[in-house]
Amino acid sequence: MAKQASKNDLSFDFDFLEKLVVGIGEVSQITGIPTRQIRYWEEKNIITSLTEEEGKNRRYNYENIKKMLLIKELTDEGYTLDASAEKVKKRMEMIEETLNKLKNRK
Repeated sequence: MAKQASKNDLSFDFDFLEKLVVGIGEVSQITGIPTRQIRYWEEKNIITSLTEEEGKNRRYNYENIKKMLLIKELTDEGYTLDASAEKVKKRMEMIEETLNKLKNRK
């Protein structure tokens, strides 16, 4: 009988998350953050889209989406945008370190 992965299974496919890329409209739908606000955050260099050329559709990966959700959570709690971005930067470093440890356990 094949083992079925559960929602709490630590062997979750992290490769999938690394390959996930969506457009700005989809990010807005997923996160509830207006596209205008996402563009503003990008102008302030708080987030970076994967799009390198001017005028091309903005594309974002899982890391960017997670970062946006964390920033939104903190700004909703009353933190300034700059303070939120700094706190999120530190959190993202910790998350990345943890994910790398989990990947290496395979």
